[in-house]
Amino acid sequence: FFFFFSAARGCCPIMTMNYFRIGGDLLHLASILMLLAKIRSQKSANGISLKSQEMFALVFLLRYLDLFSTSSIYNIIMKIIYLCSSFATVYLIRYKFKATYDKDHDTFRTLFLIAPSLVLGFLTSEEWTILEILWTVSLYLESVSILPQLFLLQRTGEVESLTSHYIFALGGYRALYLLNWIWQVFTHVGHRPWVVWITGLVQTGLYCDFFYYYVMSKWYGKKLTLPQ
Repeated sequence: FFFFFSAARGCCPIMTMNYFRIGGDLLHLASILMLLAKIRSQKSANGISLKSQEMFALVFLLRYLDLFSTSSIYNIIMKIIYLCSSFATVYLIRYKFKATYDKDHDTFRTLFLIAPSLVLGFLTSEEWTILEILWTVSLYLESVSILPQLFLLQRTGEVESLTSHYIFALGGYRALYLLNWIWQVFTHVGHRPWVVWITGLVQTGLYCDFFYYYVMSKWYGKKLTLPQ
């Protein structure tokens, strides 16, 4: 924690004293570690949507094409972690533990998510440059990338403990990032990234139903189940 906090404050001026951004990054990192730990320890990809993981990998690929164009060591490190971990997760599910992957329930048609994201990213990009357009596309795509995972869990009903912790942490990361953008609105004059606001609200909203059932399961000490 202190490593990331120091790097963020020292190498990324816009993030100085922004605990929401740092907290969001730490939760995101924790969710990734929990997912990889679940797959490696159980030697199973059961309950994990490959379609969602492939979409997250695509999100990071589109968003971080400018990987080494920033002077922030913190941002470079985090981008590399996100890229490597997302593609590692896809590899584990698609190849190493392919036999345990629940393909029959992971049937969400991601084309209906990817195509609109491409169109919206092209139409609403603030600048007509390849990097800016792809970055905008990645915002729309990330906002709906969790849908195949939620769809899979709803079809199966019960949710494993580590899988539920992973999704809760992932949703918490998005909620903190939304607070981060609110913080930036009040501390940076003229900073009004409306596309980020809309996609952030959509993405956080998609987790609300899961948050409710997660909290209720912990409150009553029961296994998390989702209505089918």
